[in-house]
Amino acid sequence: MTAAQVLTAEQMRAAEQALFDAGTSVSDLMETAAGGAAEWIRRVAAGRSVTVLCGPGNNGGDGYVIARRLREAGNAVTVIAPLEPRTDVAKEAHARWNGPVGTAGSGPGEVFVDCLFGSGLARPLGAEHALLLRDLAARHRYRVAIDLPSGIATDTGAVLNDRLAAYDLTVALGAWKFAHWSLPGRALMGQLRCVPIGIAAVEGAAQLIGRPHIAPPAVDSHKYRRGLVGIVGGAMPGASLLAASAAQRAGAGYVKLLAPAADPRTPPDIVTDTAPLAEALSDARLSAVLVGPGLGRDAAAAAALFEALRQAPALVVDADALMLLTPGMLPAGKPILVTPHDGELETLCRSFGVIAEGRRARALALARVSGMVVLAKGPDTCIAAPGGRLALAPPASRWLSVAGTGDVLAGIAASRMAAGCDPFTAACQAVWLHGEAARRAGPAFTPSQLAEKVAEALAAAL
Repeated sequence: MTAAQVLTAEQMRAAEQALFDAGTSVSDLMETAAGGAAEWIRRVAAGRSVTVLCGPGNNGGDGYVIARRLREAGNAVTVIAPLEPRTDVAKEAHARWNGPVGTAGSGPGEVFVDCLFGSGLARPLGAEHALLLRDLAARHRYRVAIDLPSGIATDTGAVLNDRLAAYDLTVALGAWKFAHWSLPGRALMGQLRCVPIGIAAVEGAAQLIGRPHIAPPAVDSHKYRRGLVGIVGGAMPGASLLAASAAQRAGAGYVKLLAPAADPRTPPDIVTDTAPLAEALSDARLSAVLVGPGLGRDAAAAAALFEALRQAPALVVDADALMLLTPGMLPAGKPILVTPHDGELETLCRSFGVIAEGRRARALALARVSGMVVLAKGPDTCIAAPGGRLALAPPASRWLSVAGTGDVLAGIAASRMAAGCDPFTAACQAVWLHGEAARRAGPAFTPSQLAEKVAEALAAAL
């Protein structure tokens, strides 16, 4: 799977220090990073004038380098700096700029570049700086943030000041930070680009979910070798049918509904096994089982969940089943993926004694105490594994915010587990396929229309 690392501010500082220890100078690294950012700005400016707001630290130093590079490329550049440079490398970059520096904005402009504070910020901007930032942003038609918009917390994406401007482009330096993929800050960043500076892989870093590479079936494949998915039916069969439709299109060779009776709406290419659930689950050919969509929350539903947990070789637990799941139900050592939205995640955290704030922290803590992989879904979905591994999803279509799309996601995940993926990999692949299917479905789709696009999304990953 193609994945880019996502670093905390502390991890980024350590990664940069490793480059310095290997012989790269701070000045040379700034020239590489800011020079790459300047090239992005040169392209979007297309000859228009640029105003660069520089802070006193190294982010301000980046700004001076950007200004110099743009001037060399022929752009008219104005530099504004409310504070003198304070770090040695920022002072050096200021000296190499060797041009006028103002302390306040004037008149309307074309392109504005925010290099005031950027990443590493953990407290709100002072009133004077916040006002200057808002004023300059308002005066310009196009806005670019370097590394991060000033006023966004690096590690959480929290918006630290009121009335921060929205940017058209944010250029990350060296590696993605958590704020780039975390709401509410992400919503202010516009398009995202990253300038590589030679940062090595960081042990324990989170990963950004990218397009997976999914192998087609082997030449000697048959339906069981490709994976048999069992989907436990319940009180509301429509949800399990949606999940089955998605699972059929996500790579498994065989999808079977395990339900007490056949539903007349069931398509002819989906088999319904009406045997008692304990008997149906005893089929040794089952590769993975999905339980939860449309299950209900009564005693019969709880019994079905218990039986699935007892017998299934691997499970995806979703929807109603998440509201019934307790620590005492969990079998030891069995691959289990849970797919909660925020309300279900809160319920699970209460059941498992997890105390944490925010989707990402809750997912990590729940995975650690339960041994399950947690796909915490929402507008900034994350996936957490028991050992601390973490993946973040890039933004998906906002049209996914409709009933039934979670059933589609669960079906995709069960299909990928049945095809042989471990729960974490299956979750990452499912999130990407789900988002790609939504992109291809266009606006205002139904969940069944979304499920129909899963095969096209899978084809894009082959």
